[in-house]
Amino acid sequence: MSVLLFTIIVLLGAFLAGLLGSLTGLGGGVIIIPLLTLALGVDIHYAIGASIVSVIATSSGSAAAYVKEGITNIRIGMFLEIATTIGAICGAIVAVYLNANYIAILFGCILIFSAIMTLKKKVDHTTLENTDKWARFFRLNSSYPDKGIDHPYTVKNVPGGFLMMLFAGTLSGLLGIGSGALKVIAMDNIMRLPFKVSTTTSNFMMGVTAAASAVVYLHRGQIDPGIAMPVCIGVLTGATVGSKVLVKAKTDKLKIAFAIVVAFLALQMIYKGISGL
Repeated sequence: MSVLLFTIIVLLGAFLAGLLGSLTGLGGGVIIIPLLTLALGVDIHYAIGASIVSVIATSSGSAAAYVKEGITNIRIGMFLEIATTIGAICGAIVAVYLNANYIAILFGCILIFSAIMTLKKKVDHTTLENTDKWARFFRLNSSYPDKGIDHPYTVKNVPGGFLMMLFAGTLSGLLGIGSGALKVIAMDNIMRLPFKVSTTTSNFMMGVTAAASAVVYLHRGQIDPGIAMPVCIGVLTGATVGSKVLVKAKTDKLKIAFAIVVAFLALQMIYKGISGL
């Protein structure tokens, strides 16, 4: 395969990944890594390196808009980034010693879990009762605007959310994905943040988490510009188009179809990992 053909395939695949990722909330990494490894035969470590760069780009672009609107809780994001950054660095370091086949199996399992979380009905946990003492100490309680009205909320179980973020960061560094499903569990299910706040704050954090692990992959020479550049451009373009389509699109059926595709890719990754052992 020529370099030009390879670049075009990666660019188009990344565009589709960014488009579907933004419509479903799973992110482009869940499509990009299987595309590079299964279809194009790229080493999984280089695929992860390229995916990490795309996570930084997409997170930086969309997070700015949410911060400007006042939905993102920056204090929570900065606090939890301590956990995700430590985890991301540890995950990236472990990845060099872990057999690529084990990474493929783990990646497949996380994909299946992410697909299930995508189909799960989201519940808004806005409440003003039983705030956590750590939330008061770090002043994490806040409010977010919605249709011109400020909605105050309180934060609960900060230590539990911190530990889950440590795990999510480790998987981000190890697998090159945003681990959005785990971050939503941490902020939505454990810390009981409103859904809008948890998703936008998670997006705000992804770029920093990915940047921490990217340093390790860059140092090992596993971020190839020839792969990372078309991936980054494609995912960014796809995510931009997806954010505009999202306003008019009916995402319920799309999420079901996407979850089926992701589950199929997950099984392929698991099979590849097991057969290679």
